[in-house]
Amino acid sequence: MHFDLVDMRLFVAVAEARSITHGAERSALALASASARIKGMEAALGVPLLERQRRGVRLTAAGESLLDHARIVLHQMAAMQGELSAYARGLKARIHMLANTSGASEHLPKALASFLTKYPAISVDVEERESVEIATALASGAADIGLAVDAMLPEWLDRFPFCDDRLVLIVRPDDEIAQRRQTNFRDVAARDFVGLTEVSALQSHIATHAAQLGVRLRVRARLRSFDAICQMVEAGVGVAIIPEAAARRYSRSIKIKTIRMTDPWTSRRLAICTRGRQSLPRPVQQLADHLRMFAKV
Repeated sequence: MHFDLVDMRLFVAVAEARSITHGAERSALALASASARIKGMEAALGVPLLERQRRGVRLTAAGESLLDHARIVLHQMAAMQGELSAYARGLKARIHMLANTSGASEHLPKALASFLTKYPAISVDVEERESVEIATALASGAADIGLAVDAMLPEWLDRFPFCDDRLVLIVRPDDEIAQRRQTNFRDVAARDFVGLTEVSALQSHIATHAAQLGVRLRVRARLRSFDAICQMVEAGVGVAIIPEAAARRYSRSIKIKTIRMTDPWTSRRLAICTRGRQSLPRPVQQLADHLRMFAKV
């Protein structure tokens, strides 16, 4: 069964006019061509769609059903064409943004919410990636804009600092190291950990630094949110490394202790990065300018 849009429009025109002749005129088709198309539809379906009468045609039950479906299809096509036309004229846009874990969950939401409120015709898809992958995606055109660790970005990318992003260790208040003001990763790498899922950019980052120490992290639980991780730490399942912003927020309601880490890789600066500004679509430029107003460094 293969009907094209010409078939659909013709059938609706014939049904509304109750005449193949008048339906053909409305569809700008020759009568013979219109009649052949209607017969072809009936043959494909295996049922008559019209009852030919002396003064026009009448829809059969199958014809009534097809008319309903045809109108829906044509309405959806018109809506699709209108929306795509709006994109082509720049009235609508969808931006593909990449961000590392803490950027996506802790630092972007407020700024993005403000942007989307200001520009209701623009949508933003945020995808989590490691900083090195973000640079590669921007270079290939697979993404429009990124939020990544500044030190991991190549020099040729345009960027501006957005915020500092320190990683900290969280433990139970009665943990043996809870009273320390700071520690390093080597001293705790052999402990039981609670972490994010393996697809998380942050978890991959931590695992990489563990491998550099010759250690494979013992992750007893993998979860999808920092809230859930903090609850597991409070319950004594293990320790965790999370962004300081998240630790500060959840420590108000969950009993955890935050310990600063001395490893250089735990103190990062995040930057908004793009390809050359002159080549950016206007909606991406608008997003970059908006995020610049929310920069905290």
